Amino acid sequence: MTILSKYANLLVDYCLSVKAEQKVYIVSTALAEPLVKQVYKEVLKRGAIAEIKLLLPEENKIFIDQANDFHLSYVSPVTRLIYETFDAYLYIRAPYNLREDQNIDRSKSAQKATANFELSKIFSERTANGSLKRCICQFPTYAGAQEAGMSLEEYEDFIYTSCKLYDESPIASWQQLGKNQQKLVDFLNTADQITYINHRSNISLSVKNRIWINSDGKANMPSGEVFTAPVEESVNGTVYFDYPSIYAGQEVKGITLTVKNGWIEEWTAEMGQKLLDEIFKIEGARRFGEVAVGTNYDIKIPTKNILFDEKIGGTIHMAVGQSYLQNGGKNHSTIHWDMIADMTRGGQIFVDSKLVYENGYFLNDLAL
Repeated sequence: MTILSKYANLLVDYCLSVKAEQKVYIVSTALAEPLVKQVYKEVLKRGAIAEIKLLLPEENKIFIDQANDFHLSYVSPVTRLIYETFDAYLYIRAPYNLREDQNIDRSKSAQKATANFELSKIFSERTANGSLKRCICQFPTYAGAQEAGMSLEEYEDFIYTSCKLYDESPIASWQQLGKNQQKLVDFLNTADQITYINHRSNISLSVKNRIWINSDGKANMPSGEVFTAPVEESVNGTVYFDYPSIYAGQEVKGITLTVKNGWIEEWTAEMGQKLLDEIFKIEGARRFGEVAVGTNYDIKIPTKNILFDEKIGGTIHMAVGQSYLQNGGKNHSTIHWDMIADMTRGGQIFVDSKLVYENGYFLNDLAL
């Protein structure tokens, strides 16, 4: 079995659990054609239907550059039909250029996001209740490799290792990770107060009556994290996110946020301050929608790709903006932006005043 056959089987059988007569929507670019074809074949072999959309190079930039008010307010009935009636949604990231949206008109982009808010709500509700399975994954392209500072061959190896595709049975490996994480989720679901501390952070929050999710590779491939939504007004302190990230085609890193009663009062970035200022003008962006711990120790370095970086074993992340409904979160926004902090240099996590995590690892009976 080729590596792409193993990848396709993992996506179809484990991530999406495709069954006969279901409808699967696949989105990617032509760069991922080898994987798209393999996934298409596996979907058909299971008796399901696949619809495929291949994105154009710079498609979003062309749209935003040319769009008038009619375009920006238009809500696609095709997308609505897919979100309302399909059984599975697979997005295979295969970028041509990760910076192609760097100089687009942010106000027009925000207007389009507002128009599509109802579609996003439908998608969120159906993924939360399980009626729409969704998975995001990555196909190696030169753009991704360059951003990661790797050759294409090195980047392929990085992706396949992160997804456990070199294991004899990738599905069995992900099932074992899920089992290991479940004991952690069971413990955290009894918690109230969480405190993250590292060399430049000390931030506390409540997760009382919120639901921690065991992210074991079904919604994201790869995965390896546990996450929830904080009680919105409970977040207090200062947090520093040292890992870089690409948002809207721009790199931002060295973010410091000062929070009082859940409201982000001050923010600075060592790189990308202008973008950060713009983001915090968006409704709902100055509250947190997610807190999480990365647990995938096969991912060892940041690659400026949030799909991988937020899962790095030995990190925590927090997202500003939209909450996930399955966590019980109540914050609403047109954005959800994950920010990542290293915890391997003296980082600690306290749960209800008890030290449970140090230097990037859970302790004692919570160890993974």
